[in-house]
Amino acid sequence: ERRSLLQTEQTGLKRHLKARHIRLMALGSTIGVGLFLGSASAIQIAGPSILLGYLLAGIVAFIVLRTLGEMAVHEPVAGSFAAYANTYVGPLAGYMVGWGYWTYWIVVGIAEVTAVGIYMGIWFPETPQWIWALSSIVMMGLINLIAVKVFGEFEFWFALIKVVAIVAMIALGGSVILFGFTNDWQPIGLSNLWQHGGFFPNGISGMLLSLQMVLFAYVGIEMIGLSAGEAENPKKTIPMAIDSLAWRILIFYMGAILVILALFPWNEVGQQGSPFVVMFERIGLREAAGLINFVVITAALSSCNAGIFSGGRLLYALSINGYAPAPFAKLSQYGVPHRAVIATVAVCMSGVVLNYFVPDKAFQYMMAAVTFVGLMVWIAILFTQIQFRRSLSQAQVAELGYRTPWWPYSSWFALAFIFLVVVLMGFHEDAQMALILGPCLLGVYLVMFYVVGLHRKTKTSREFK
Repeated sequence: ERRSLLQTEQTGLKRHLKARHIRLMALGSTIGVGLFLGSASAIQIAGPSILLGYLLAGIVAFIVLRTLGEMAVHEPVAGSFAAYANTYVGPLAGYMVGWGYWTYWIVVGIAEVTAVGIYMGIWFPETPQWIWALSSIVMMGLINLIAVKVFGEFEFWFALIKVVAIVAMIALGGSVILFGFTNDWQPIGLSNLWQHGGFFPNGISGMLLSLQMVLFAYVGIEMIGLSAGEAENPKKTIPMAIDSLAWRILIFYMGAILVILALFPWNEVGQQGSPFVVMFERIGLREAAGLINFVVITAALSSCNAGIFSGGRLLYALSINGYAPAPFAKLSQYGVPHRAVIATVAVCMSGVVLNYFVPDKAFQYMMAAVTFVGLMVWIAILFTQIQFRRSLSQAQVAELGYRTPWWPYSSWFALAFIFLVVVLMGFHEDAQMALILGPCLLGVYLVMFYVVGLHRKTKTSREFK
């Protein structure tokens, strides 16, 4: 009988993450470069119809989060969906998901520090981009080596800065649109949504081709599952965090993008860096634009912080189960998997090299690569939850404390949508490289699994905990 028991009490991890930490961590991990910088590229492809893309992707993200939440509340373990995949699909699935998601967070860390370099370049154009990337990784790595409660506090305040800034931006932009604030009290209205080539200026195909960039903005919410193993009361805090996160993300993304598209013709967005910074400059608040630049820097640092946290926990879980070198399973006196964290930070340093050699293209490469790996993890979560449900009797299903709505139709719809986006990536020039590198990476992990598997046969068998 397979087990999935990476229990906090057994492994030494500390349950010190409060409900407010978990809510803001998950929200903070998604409000990063995908919204502040990546949204500009998506708008250029889809025009105002990007709003429809964010809505569809938001619905799919909610379904993925609920399927994961169903399993996390039933069995709150630190190994999260890697452990669930091992239990309900098989050891190969657990191994591939664990290493794949670790790679995903490595790429997220690189993408986020690349964004930090871009934003800092606004203030310090003479300083090389790679210096900011290196400084960011070192700083976030040090925060993650302290007790998890300290990490939770840092992430809480990082995320809160982003949330307050976006709410203020929506309110200020809304006052310009509705009342003409800073525009001689002449309301701008919503006409920019259809006056420049219509709502679909590049056709339905433009909106479809932007979906891979839109989904990238949402990928990251699944890290809430990784926090279950260190949550004070996971059966209460996880459902609360998931349900509140869904509508918050939709409001922040849809509201922020709607304001930007209403204030500017869509074909002018993103020509001068982050559309958030340009928005404040356009309405005459240059000082506020500088403040927003600070906010987007903290946003990128927040996502990098969350990436190192998640990567460290995954490497720790893989090590505990013999899927990664044994030294990574060691905990510090504060209950932090410090060796796994240090290894994750060390690999993130490759992002510094990327910023040194190809600073202009680094962000585009990272965004495409991280989308593919993240989507593979989402597919794994959905398929694992389907297998999880099939393993339960009707009586056990009735006893589930937190269920996926509209199951099984919702899970199959989300799977079909994600597969469509993967296919569409083949028609997007920047994403085509990810479709080549992604399967190659999975192939490497597949070979590694069987090499490790042959090695494990000579040792005492251990199930993925």
